[in-house]
Amino acid sequence: MFIDSHCHLDRLKLDPYEGDVSKAVEAAFANGVSGILSVCIDLEHFQSVLDMTRFDNVWASVGVHPLDLDGQVPSVETLKQLSDHPKVVAIGETGLDYYYSKDHKQQQQEWFAMQLTAAAEQRLPIIVHTRDAREDTLNLIAVHGSPESAGVMHCFTESWDMAKKAMDMNFYISFSGIVTFKNADELREVARKVPLDRILIETDSPYLAPVPFRGKSNEPKYVPEVGKFIAELKGVSVEALAEHTTNNFFTLFNKAAQ
Repeated sequence: MFIDSHCHLDRLKLDPYEGDVSKAVEAAFANGVSGILSVCIDLEHFQSVLDMTRFDNVWASVGVHPLDLDGQVPSVETLKQLSDHPKVVAIGETGLDYYYSKDHKQQQQEWFAMQLTAAAEQRLPIIVHTRDAREDTLNLIAVHGSPESAGVMHCFTESWDMAKKAMDMNFYISFSGIVTFKNADELREVARKVPLDRILIETDSPYLAPVPFRGKSNEPKYVPEVGKFIAELKGVSVEALAEHTTNNFFTLFNKAAQ
């Protein structure tokens, strides 16, 4: 059984399910998924994300994505208050994205620092989005983050050097369907090197559907495809990969195990 450690349940394309998100969750659980983390990207829609936790074995996060800078400011106190909910198990998705938004570096850094601080004070892991911002991402984590609660580099597409430096700060590395894409040779090499006790898997749905579903809308029921692909890549059984990634999920997001 696999856990989808990062998806956006409130944003799924629900046409195949007659608009009913509960059917999408049921489809995932029927396809070998045992848990789902529904991730927040702005505070305006936090309640929609939290609503998804009405399902058993579905948890939530609270945070603001680095490309969502026009909404409510993610103050430390607000994040701490919202993350007190028993099914909110992480802060984020936050981080830095200089690929799409070079003009707002300072604001991204300030908001990332606030969310790192909130996570450290709440002793919750942080979910990090990083693109074309390796040095600044790692530096801000080193200054404002907590090696005890740590976090995850989600939907990882960066170098082995960055993965290693993140793991040295007690972070996990999460792979999405991108690892199955034809042009992802460098990323596959990173996945081969990341130890089993540091790997998570995710869909990041409704985006980035894995092969053989690439081009379709993604959903949590496809996370086993990512797990099976990485198991073959690393030369381990699917069962072993599932066991490791599930244990890693509950070790990192330990509030979900309570």
